[in-house]
Amino acid sequence: MAGRVLWSGPGAEPVAGVEVAVASPDGAARHVARTDEHGRFRVDALTPGPYDVIVEAAFARRLRVRVEAAGGREAEATLRLAPLAAAPPLEVSVRGASEAERLRRSAEAVQVVETAQARRQSVDLGEVLARSEGVSVRRGGGLGSAARFSLNGLTGDQIRFFLDGVPLALAGYSAGIASVPVNLVERVEIYRGVVPVRFGADALGGAVNLVTDRETRGTGGSASYQVGSFGTYRATLSARHADEPSGLFARASAFADHARNDYPMQDVEVVAANGRLTPAEVRRFHDRYRAAGGSIEGGWLRRPWADRLLLRAFYAAHDRDVQHNLYMKVPYGEVTYGRQAGGGHARYAQPLSKGLRLDAVAGYALARTVFRDLGTCRYGWLGRCMAPLPQRGEMGRAADQAVLQHTAFATVSLAYRAAPDHLLRFGVSPTYATRTGKNRAIRDRYDPLTARRGVLGGVAGVEYEAKGLDGRLANIAFLKGYAQVIGTKEVLPSGALRDLDLTRHRFGIGDSLRFRFTDALYAKASYELATRLPSAEELFGDGGVITDSLHLAPEVSHNVNAGVTLERAETGLGELRFDVNGFGRFAEDLIRLGGEASYAKYENFPSARSVGFESAIGWTSPGEWLALDGQLTWQDFRNTTGTGPLARFKGERMLNQPYLFADASARLTWPEPFHPHDALSLTWSTRYVGEFFLGWESAGDEKHAFEPQLLHALTLAYAVQRGGRSVSGSLEVHNLTDEKAFDFFGVQRPGRAAYAKLVLDL
Repeated sequence: MAGRVLWSGPGAEPVAGVEVAVASPDGAARHVARTDEHGRFRVDALTPGPYDVIVEAAFARRLRVRVEAAGGREAEATLRLAPLAAAPPLEVSVRGASEAERLRRSAEAVQVVETAQARRQSVDLGEVLARSEGVSVRRGGGLGSAARFSLNGLTGDQIRFFLDGVPLALAGYSAGIASVPVNLVERVEIYRGVVPVRFGADALGGAVNLVTDRETRGTGGSASYQVGSFGTYRATLSARHADEPSGLFARASAFADHARNDYPMQDVEVVAANGRLTPAEVRRFHDRYRAAGGSIEGGWLRRPWADRLLLRAFYAAHDRDVQHNLYMKVPYGEVTYGRQAGGGHARYAQPLSKGLRLDAVAGYALARTVFRDLGTCRYGWLGRCMAPLPQRGEMGRAADQAVLQHTAFATVSLAYRAAPDHLLRFGVSPTYATRTGKNRAIRDRYDPLTARRGVLGGVAGVEYEAKGLDGRLANIAFLKGYAQVIGTKEVLPSGALRDLDLTRHRFGIGDSLRFRFTDALYAKASYELATRLPSAEELFGDGGVITDSLHLAPEVSHNVNAGVTLERAETGLGELRFDVNGFGRFAEDLIRLGGEASYAKYENFPSARSVGFESAIGWTSPGEWLALDGQLTWQDFRNTTGTGPLARFKGERMLNQPYLFADASARLTWPEPFHPHDALSLTWSTRYVGEFFLGWESAGDEKHAFEPQLLHALTLAYAVQRGGRSVSGSLEVHNLTDEKAFDFFGVQRPGRAAYAKLVLDL
């Protein structure tokens, strides 16, 4: 539990050097801390429950506050001392807010997803996020397949992803957010359209920050193992230890995944005995996925010379078979793709003076991408070679290529608190990436992969946060600057080579406002003129099926949000919560993946806009034996291009994007069924995805409409807790009714599947 003691009255100066006692009401537990120069104190290793926080000061009245410790370490209270003559001793009751709650109640346009329940289930992180309002996570198959994260209609790199503030691809998870083990994530912060300066991100539609275990005291660990249909196995392991006297801290984590993904697909056209194409049910035969990785972290915490100095090193690798082309029309039998990534970063944080704090992280990552397509057979859906190919390469051309990318990055943030309710923050985040490679299948012509390519980009920003009306009003205004320098060689249509150097720079502004009506009810509004610079992968390709596109222009969007939230309102009939938010994204030069069914490249889309609303509602009964939750998102994402070839489709819905999707769940909990502190739960969840089109709506039969989908899942879980440790197990069935499920480009997802999972927390 953490808190701060301030002097009541104008200026609210911190009170240093006073004793703060944190005691349980029955007196069985009592901890004493002393405030530092900023008036802050901290007591750890508390079990969940109510505590009395008592401040004793000879020059002020005795102050006593009741705090409900959330999770034993998240509670925080601000205590204000008054002069002796001001009033008699006062007792009030408050509830400490967790970090997740403080974020939700801030002025930032953020949605926080806590993973406590999900870590006990067999769902992956992509499925967890897909249950959040405004979010869609769509895939090209089973575990390890390409995943597309969409937030309010914007997708891919338009949303930036981070792990504890470090870009996700530079932190050991280059396979994407859906591949991150949920058991290594404590919560997920989803920033909708307006991204704080501290991330140093050039995001167009928002950012997602995965927060791992933030506990930095004591010793702890966890392990999980999951087994399921279609040859699925997943395991995670994590451990930490802190030595309080010396400040030394160490943490490690590891994961391993495997899946055959040999699930059946319906109505796939195969060649019958009479030589004609006939719809049939077949199993995927070339879709194996394997991944493994780990990280170690160590350093010092809470030292006079460093509040935090940590070094982290990581390595991760994954490889997968490629089963078919983009539209699932042509099967492949030998195409493979893989990536290995390693690197590390250093993190430093320290108050530099009264009110001034430095947070910095810097690191390096090396990624090696391998893509092979040297097959000499044309395969059918039954897994047999149907005919020899005239030349090597099932996708049309032979490829045996490896691409190396070196990336160096840094993020530096300075925060100055001039007064308790006024904060000024400055941040700068440069990134430099170089890439080179070789396609060993090319011997008689120039290999564009051998060109050394580099891109230097950076984001700098300043933001000012102010609070008023006793904290009911909060506002964050900011200014950002973006710059990018690209250097490479370009192959001209004539076959000649030329040096290509491009420099770009843009500016952006934004503001976020929050007004709190009551402790539980508040409203937010935000705006950002956002810019996103093309990434190295979009410019230079992915080393596999995506080719280069060197002349991509930066994306620009006007992003607006406005919404109202009711958070945990206690009533006689239970706890009620809801959230409704309207949004608008008015974008130009959107970068979207296009091209052929086999090979693709990124292209600029001139103009589009997405408007809509996202909503969530929930209710928990008295005694918490029943919890109902639901979310609904409607988005109208349309082409607004007025000139050029796309003008004929102006006003039509954007391709491959559902405009309506919803989730609902009901969880029954039986507390202490056989022993105190145990819990048995049964959860039903369902997801609805409205129709979407692969072609323009005016294209008639060629638009390839996909019907609405309704999928169900059922989970039975049992958790045992003893002395701060817990063991939980779950049995889960996905796609309970075995419906045909499709995601982007009409690729079939797995049907009914069963999973079992065991989790141990120490």
